Amino acid sequence: MSSAVLAVTRHLSVREVLQVIVRSAQRLLDARYAALGVPDDEGSFGEFVAEGLTDKQWDAIGPLPRQHGMLGAMLRDGDPVRLPDLRKDPRFEWWPKAHPVMKDFLGVPIRDGDEVLGIIFLANKRTPGGFTQDDQELLTLFAAHAAIALTNARLYERGRELAMLEERNRVAQELHDAVTQKLFSLRLSAEAAGTLLGKAPDKAAAELERVQRLAGEALSELRAVIVELRPAELDRHGLNETLRKHVRLLDRLHPSLVTFECGELPPLDSEVEVALLRVAQEALHNALRHSGAGAVSVSLAYEGGRLVLTVRDDGSGFEQAGSRGLGLVSMRDRAESIGGVMTVESVLGRGTTVRVEVSV
Repeated sequence: MSSAVLAVTRHLSVREVLQVIVRSAQRLLDARYAALGVPDDEGSFGEFVAEGLTDKQWDAIGPLPRQHGMLGAMLRDGDPVRLPDLRKDPRFEWWPKAHPVMKDFLGVPIRDGDEVLGIIFLANKRTPGGFTQDDQELLTLFAAHAAIALTNARLYERGRELAMLEERNRVAQELHDAVTQKLFSLRLSAEAAGTLLGKAPDKAAAELERVQRLAGEALSELRAVIVELRPAELDRHGLNETLRKHVRLLDRLHPSLVTFECGELPPLDSEVEVALLRVAQEALHNALRHSGAGAVSVSLAYEGGRLVLTVRDDGSGFEQAGSRGLGLVSMRDRAESIGGVMTVESVLGRGTTVRVEVSV
């Protein structure tokens, strides 16, 4: 129990905490199957993590469960449930065709006061005889510690989100106060030089000299701001988790469904992480602001020595011929700066896919 609790409380990412809770509970009580569901406000589960199932089984089972049957009853009642055979309980309804057969069952709510944060349940104890009262008490105790870890992780992520928004506002203010003012002065000086060029060349030359100086100052200040834009998240959690949190934030802020998928990644250079994060952010910005997409997906995969970033939307698409807008030039430059190749596929009415491949 002590080792399981320490494993759970070591993480600050909600997703990682959920995974470790499930894995630790499965080992703690020697169960073949373990799962944890965190309910959403739409009758389904916002997060659902399981152990004991292969990826092939997951794909065959299909969508995440709804809040029905035994899971729904546990959410409503908030009480532990221990059964010798789940299928014989009147609250049990049905499983998808590809769902594994589960017999002996133990489920415990993860509570924060009166609120049920989620349900952790185990099935098919490997030791003969099924789950015991001692098992139920042990899982209930573990769930209490899990609730603290999960609440802590949620608070940490919300704090990080607020920090991201504050940082965005700070950078915007710096750009307005410094760079924007310089550019405004630069424009006025250029206009003055154009007016004086024919009738007062000496004064025009002075204005052009001023333009050159202001442009240099603006460039220096802009570079200083950009240097500060490497997210601290990258240093703490790496590209995978940083992008996952960014996608989760966008999913909350926009009506579109924004999802993220990532396989196991090798160690990455700092420049690669920054460039891919910025390309992903720009592509997401385009999809959410300009395409009218109902769904946007982001994926990171490591395939044959190459890291592949894909951002796909089902929006309106655009004409690619001669297009240099939507930050495409900047995105391509970032990809090429790390030796990568960016491709864009877009069909009017059928969405856009941005794909970056880079050898790592």
